[in-house]
Amino acid sequence: MIEIDGSLGEGGGQILRTSLSLSMATGQPFTIKNIRANRDRPGLIRQHLTSVRAAQEVSNATVEAAAIGSTELTFRPGTPRAGKYTFSVGTAGSTTLVIQTVLPALLMAGGRSDLVIEGGTHNPFAPPFDFLEKAFVPVLRRMGADVSVSLNRPGYYPAGGGSLSVSVAGTERLGAISINDRGAIKRRHARALVSNIPYDVAHREAEVLKKRLNWTHDEVQAREIKGAQGPGNVVLIEIESENITEVFVGFGERRVRAESVASRAADQARRYLAAGVPIGRYLADQLLVPMALGSGGEFVTMPLTKHTITNVAVIKQFLPVRIEIDEIDDCKTRVEVRP
Repeated sequence: MIEIDGSLGEGGGQILRTSLSLSMATGQPFTIKNIRANRDRPGLIRQHLTSVRAAQEVSNATVEAAAIGSTELTFRPGTPRAGKYTFSVGTAGSTTLVIQTVLPALLMAGGRSDLVIEGGTHNPFAPPFDFLEKAFVPVLRRMGADVSVSLNRPGYYPAGGGSLSVSVAGTERLGAISINDRGAIKRRHARALVSNIPYDVAHREAEVLKKRLNWTHDEVQAREIKGAQGPGNVVLIEIESENITEVFVGFGERRVRAESVASRAADQARRYLAAGVPIGRYLADQLLVPMALGSGGEFVTMPLTKHTITNVAVIKQFLPVRIEIDEIDDCKTRVEVRP
């Protein structure tokens, strides 16, 4: 039984999700204490409990002490099964984080699986659907994964009500990747999106993006999105290069000016461009689990976040994998994963 300390490093929900993913993929049971110990509300909240229940169903697991507010649980996986699944977070909790949890196991399950996940599709502190579609999934495909995602209905925080679909076929083993150079930039595109709030908010954000990024009118759009249950605002910046596509995000918040939301997103993109690396901070974090379970590889990214360093520590508790981190300079870090 692997024992996980949920207060490790950044002490958030990622420790639980990574543990669930690796437990299902390796067949090793684990117990975790101090779940989300470093958050304002420690313990399981609904989106984390949904990830646990999804992992339980996919792998026919036995789970102890999984309830809202619980700060510990035990998870004993069975064998992951391909199939058709529907999971509902029930709030604006992140649908993409649920996908992140079960996808590695389904890639190894054999057969095709189709999932529908309902909840939030564009949430603060979680990868939005656009990041999944444009940045993460294309790299998985390069590793040999047969996976696709589609947005059925947007769901913005705090109302939620969104839905996305995932189709994935099992594969024997993911291949290695090597992404050390970004290559020339082929396309730049930014969108300021609003739903059920004044269009002027998106227009103001678009104007800030054009100025902060020095991009043209054709490269920046302001759009009103129909079909969401509640109000929402998100800024999405997409940079497509020869070897990778990266996505940077800003979320509208109450009592935060539209100009500030756009500036924060633009600053993320500017730091990435100035660093001259192919892989951004968040994509680096997302790639570690599939690389560790597959054939490994290497990439160059920005200085690692505490979140990513914590993820490395959890991975090493489940797998005899070598993860080497080489700080090339103040802006660049090389990560090598060798199973």
